Amino acid sequence: MSNDLLVEQIYNGANELSLPLTEIQARSLGQYVELLAKWNKAYNLTAVREPDQMVSRHILDSLSIVPYIKGDNILDVGSGPGLPGIPLAIMYPEKRITTLDSNGKKTRFMTQAKIEMGLKNLTVVNTRVESYQPDHLFDGITSRAFSSLSDMVEGTKHLLADSGVYLAMKGLYPEEELSELTQQFSCELVESISLNVPGSDGERHLVILRNKY
Repeated sequence: MSNDLLVEQIYNGANELSLPLTEIQARSLGQYVELLAKWNKAYNLTAVREPDQMVSRHILDSLSIVPYIKGDNILDVGSGPGLPGIPLAIMYPEKRITTLDSNGKKTRFMTQAKIEMGLKNLTVVNTRVESYQPDHLFDGITSRAFSSLSDMVEGTKHLLADSGVYLAMKGLYPEEELSELTQQFSCELVESISLNVPGSDGERHLVILRNKY
């Protein structure tokens, strides 16, 4: 698939999300898909193989949470090959985006993508989240990879600013996980948003949480 076709697919999907893209952003997202597809052949970074499927299942899925990102410092935990962190860095060049993963192959790919795409606002960290000790706390912590909400909060609670929020990307509405979470942690649901991701058949939800003090 050519870059022009990828960019057109990204434009059309973003339009369905009512998300305006500049040409630079659309082409950067297309370049990211091309890099991911290229590296994926050797390093198995994602089970999604075809670039057009990467657009719907990875790029548009990541873009669906863009309107809900608040604050200047955002951490994407368990970022894998950079999802949603790298699309967020492209969409928000004025914010500081940090992607974290313990898998060296995936963080090497993200570092190369950062260099090739000139993403100066992106920081890539290769470590386990429990061991991460940054010099600042985060306004928002995103993830699409944690097995449960309780695992996400337990692993990242030392990283969230007092006024910050967790932004967990889930499939079905996680009713049991939320019940378990509120029993274990001083944490509350701010909002659950049903996401309509173009090209995706399954349910998608963004669960926004905050600590209670």
